[in-house]
Amino acid sequence: MKLFLIAGEPSGDRLGAALMAGLKTLADVTFAGIAGPLMQAEGMESLFPMEDLSVMGIAEVLPKYFHLKRRIREAAEATLASGADALVTIDSPDFGLRVATLVKAARPDFRTIHYVAPSVWAWRPGRAAKMAKVVDHVLALLPFEPPYMTAVGMTCDFVGHPVVAEPLASAAERAVFAGDGPLLLALPGSRRSEVTRLAPVFGEVVARLKSRHPDLRVALPTVHGVAELVRDLTAGWVARPQIIEEPSAKRGAFAAADMALAASGTVSLELAANSCPMVIAYDMHPLSLWLMRRAALIDTVTLVNLVSETRVVPEFIGPDCRAEKIAPAVDAVLADPTAQRAAMAVTMARLGQGGEPPGLRAARSVLAALHR
Repeated sequence: MKLFLIAGEPSGDRLGAALMAGLKTLADVTFAGIAGPLMQAEGMESLFPMEDLSVMGIAEVLPKYFHLKRRIREAAEATLASGADALVTIDSPDFGLRVATLVKAARPDFRTIHYVAPSVWAWRPGRAAKMAKVVDHVLALLPFEPPYMTAVGMTCDFVGHPVVAEPLASAAERAVFAGDGPLLLALPGSRRSEVTRLAPVFGEVVARLKSRHPDLRVALPTVHGVAELVRDLTAGWVARPQIIEEPSAKRGAFAAADMALAASGTVSLELAANSCPMVIAYDMHPLSLWLMRRAALIDTVTLVNLVSETRVVPEFIGPDCRAEKIAPAVDAVLADPTAQRAAMAVTMARLGQGGEPPGLRAARSVLAALHR
């Protein structure tokens, strides 16, 4: 068997590598496609650098429009010429589904699989029907997603969220953060725009908490690309945070923290995996917020709330993202995290914790789809 896989960014590269590892344990399979370093380490040569596709935002895409169109055409032609039994596009739907469209136009019988269901339950539900024109089968990360896909004619399996397979801290990694005072994780995002907007608000929250908890300690896990910006923006915080970039130190901080103040995103699931109580805060340009709220189909942006079917994680979005509102909520959760911990346990169980690894479940789903 041969599969043509396309990943367009690091998150897709991680999913693709786990899928490849799972497939190799179950079948005699070879791979071609577009891959990052993790997929390449599993034995795949990339058609061209994955970084060519790691572009976000209209302002960033426009200058590369014709280059990206050429890459889409190259990927479709390579898929058709590869002799592959199926095309598997992984996340990055803007690129992958355009490739699938060209492939289906040339060969309507060519099998197409997309890994990571679009969040049609949150906004733009019409995307599912549009995707169904060029995708046969979907691998979903969240347990409530398959009905949205099957309703428009695709087959879909829930394969588990990759967070359940992430390694947790060792006792030694956790012990690094032992101390007398409560440890707060500050997580203002991984993009420069997020950090710039949220760090001042988070700093004010820390100041208010420090007045109530004089021995408060703060850790701030971040990524290399914004680490210097984070250092600049937190230099004046009342409680100077410990900036963390190294993965093992990040694991230790997540495991040892008593509480987290985090930007909206999948980080809520990383916190849930470590049973770390949280408050979510996020702000954006007023126009972006207005558009998002007009399009939203859900009343919460936090995945723990959605998966557990509770609303125990407090959120402060847009005009509510103010220190005087956030700090009391952090204190309240810190005082009694019982409800959150129960919801986090439910969330992790529903995402597949304790079961077969998501990469292996995804591999079984791909093989089953090809034999339907």
